[in-house]
Amino acid sequence: MNFPTSFPAQHQNIHPGFESEMNPVPIYYDEKYIKSGDLLKDKVAIITGGDSGIGRAVAIAYAYQGADIVIVYYNEKKDAEDTKKLIEATGRKCSIYSGDISDVTFCSSVIENVIKEHGKIDILVNNAAVQYECKDFKQISDSQFDKTMKTNIYGTFYMSREALKHMKSGSCIINTASVTAFAGNEKLIDYSMTKGAIVTLTRSLSTSLAKNKSGIRVNAVAPGPIWTPLIPSSFEKGEIPQFGSNTPMDRAGQPVECAGAYVFLASEAASYITGQTIHINGGEIVNS
Repeated sequence: MNFPTSFPAQHQNIHPGFESEMNPVPIYYDEKYIKSGDLLKDKVAIITGGDSGIGRAVAIAYAYQGADIVIVYYNEKKDAEDTKKLIEATGRKCSIYSGDISDVTFCSSVIENVIKEHGKIDILVNNAAVQYECKDFKQISDSQFDKTMKTNIYGTFYMSREALKHMKSGSCIINTASVTAFAGNEKLIDYSMTKGAIVTLTRSLSTSLAKNKSGIRVNAVAPGPIWTPLIPSSFEKGEIPQFGSNTPMDRAGQPVECAGAYVFLASEAASYITGQTIHINGGEIVNS
């Protein structure tokens, strides 16, 4: 399949953006990447930010592997409903919950509702995040810093803590980190900070759970530039056509190109892998 190597100039004023308004729409499914199987048969997976972008691609891939899906999203109602229809078309169940993951009460309610509906949690994918471009560190406002920290770090922490109260041996947590955690980004300093924290959480929590003989694994995926709603809602219109062109592969990645790593880490094929990060960044060499 040929993937786009550039994008039309565009910008969305509402953050974190809407997939339905992107041009071109991100590629979230391709039969060469996502095939039907039973790697995750009858598993229950919660995916934050599962309405669009990487989260949507992962949700669909999980459904094709036999999992029932719970999508947690912020305010992107159309994207979430569209993803729900795509998942239900595979024959799997899908529930959607709208709210702010920086609110511990909301996170707790999602977990409680999932237990009531499904009786278990097998997979948690902490994927939701926000980012705001700022070219001058001194201009990062307190409100922006607070929003970025609370969504990206608090949300991941709250969802993990609440889910772990119900997870059993064989379950797993997969965190979406970023290439910025390893390479940094001069325009996304606060965002990069949060992704570094997520890598450290992954390493620390995985060690704790392993030493406690819980049988629960924790890993991360660190995407590079991927064409998701965060991009046109975060960057200036003129920056979009060159997005991703600075990678060794000369293009941005598509959400579907990330999905396989999340399937692998959630499956029994990764039973001896914990505390690790898979890099999907178009060939950028980073110190992991």
